[in-house]
Formats: sequence, structure tokens, C-alpha cells
Amino acid sequence: MMFPALPKYVLITPARNEAQFIGLTLESVARQTSKPIKWVIVSDGSTDGTDEIVRQFAASHPWIELVRMPERAERHFAGKVHAFNAGYARVRGLDYEMIGSLDADISFDEEYFAFLLRQFETDPRLGLVGTPFQEASNGIYDYRFTNIEHVSGACQLFRRECFERIGGYVPVKGGCIDHIAVLSARMKGWKTRTFPEKVCRHHREMGTAGVGVLKARFRNGAKDYAIGNHPLWEFLRMGYQMTRNPFLVGGLTVGLGYVWSMVRRVDRPVSRELVAFQRREQMLRLRRFVVAKAAAVAGFQQDRSVRT
Repeated sequence: MMFPALPKYVLITPARNEAQFIGLTLESVARQTSKPIKWVIVSDGSTDGTDEIVRQFAASHPWIELVRMPERAERHFAGKVHAFNAGYARVRGLDYEMIGSLDADISFDEEYFAFLLRQFETDPRLGLVGTPFQEASNGIYDYRFTNIEHVSGACQLFRRECFERIGGYVPVKGGCIDHIAVLSARMKGWKTRTFPEKVCRHHREMGTAGVGVLKARFRNGAKDYAIGNHPLWEFLRMGYQMTRNPFLVGGLTVGLGYVWSMVRRVDRPVSRELVAFQRREQMLRLRRFVVAKAAAVAGFQQDRSVRT
């Protein structure tokens, strides 16, 4: 039986001092049943041996290219976007349909990208896809409480047209570049979706590169304010985060980061239109959640009264 060919895709990986885990990512991509036509790994001033690991692997995989960026003292998310753009420049002239941003510290099974590519065939308005990620400390997100339309920055695979329509990633120093891309895609009419049927393994907890866990949580709260999370939404998010490791204090630290930014009236790096769009989505999701819970409670009480 003949199966239709999957869309051609390229990958770009900004990597800064990722020698500890990048070998796992290299092995994962090399094992894919559907390989990228080009994978550009951009070493963002790495000093820990990352470049040597990539060069050794690329020697036997000609579709992998290493691009070296100058060293810089400060580590921030805008630098990650600049590194991504350096890789993007290397694939502009290629013939491909999908483009992926891939972190340098994740691993996944050999059908991972074939699975994601097939999702695009189901809906021409699907512009961005991904999967949940698993961390050693917290496991996998429970998608009863996490928006299935959000796509984690660990691996974001875009339809090329979608990526070009949103203008790529926004170089925001404080982060949330992946979340801004997701919101921008939906604002322009594209669908975005996480598919929990697959999962990737994130070997370093998100946001902890160069900082401790609690400092990362504080930064997450500050980022939530920066992209315009509704205060009610953030309060409920804080409560949910209190149930995850580090218990209680982790959620409180997220809330503290949000409140600290709000008190200081920190400038937001996104448009008012995007903030309003996100808050409408959040309030709609909360209403749906409350209605569903109320219906479940009513159904339980009715069932109980019938039985008694």
C-alpha cells in the first residue's frame, strides 16, 4: 500500500551552552522516519563544547548545518530570536512547506515529526502544531487545565505561510516569544493545536537555564503580566501551579512575579490588540469551564436523587 508523501520541512535550533543534552536531540532527529530537508543549529556564542558535538554529528549527516553566532555576556530570549533568524536566513531559498523551531534539550520517538506533519493534512487552516512536553519534576501537563490551543516552545512546527504571515518571532528579552507567536497566529485566523497523543521529553526544566527554579517561577509570573494575562486568570493559574513541584511556594512565586510587575507598571512588549484578544480567550475558557462544572454537579445531584 502506497502512502502519500509527507510535506517537506526544515528545522532551526538556537543552542547556547547545550552540550549536556544536545546529543539526545541530535540522535532523536537523526532517527526520524521523516527527516527534515535541512536542520540549521545556531550556536549562540556557546563556550561549553556544544559546537564540537554538532560538528561531529553533522560530518555524517549532510542535512545538518552549524552556524556560529558571536559570544555575548547576557543570556536573554531576544538573543534566541536573533539566533533563530540567523538560521532562518539559511533556509529562505529552500523549497519546503513547514518550518519548525526545536529546542536543543529535548528528545522524542522516531515517528514524532511524521505524526505532526500528518496533522496539517487534516485542516488547511491549521497553522501551528506541537505536543506536550514531559519534565522529570512535574510530569506532563494535564490538558483539562491547560489550553489545548497553546503550543509549547520546546517544539513548534509551523505551516510556512502561517509563519510568514505573523512575521516570525518577536525578539522580546523577557521571554514568551513562543506564546506571542501562538497568539499572533490565532489573531490572524490560523488554528493552533497541541496533540497529546505524542509527547517530547524536556531534559532541563523550562526557564531554568542559568537560574534556580523559584527565580524561573518569578520570571514566569512577570512574563504572564507582560503578555497581558487577565488578573483572574493569573490567580487561578497560581492556584494550579501550587499543586506542582515545588508545591505551594512555586505557585506563590508565580503570583508574586505577576503582582510585582503590575505594581511597577512594567511596559508590555505586545500590542493592546493582542492583550485584549488573549483576555477574551481566557474569559471564554473560564466561562466554559464553570458551565461544564455546574452541569456536572447538577447531573450528579440529579442522579443521586433518582437513586435515593
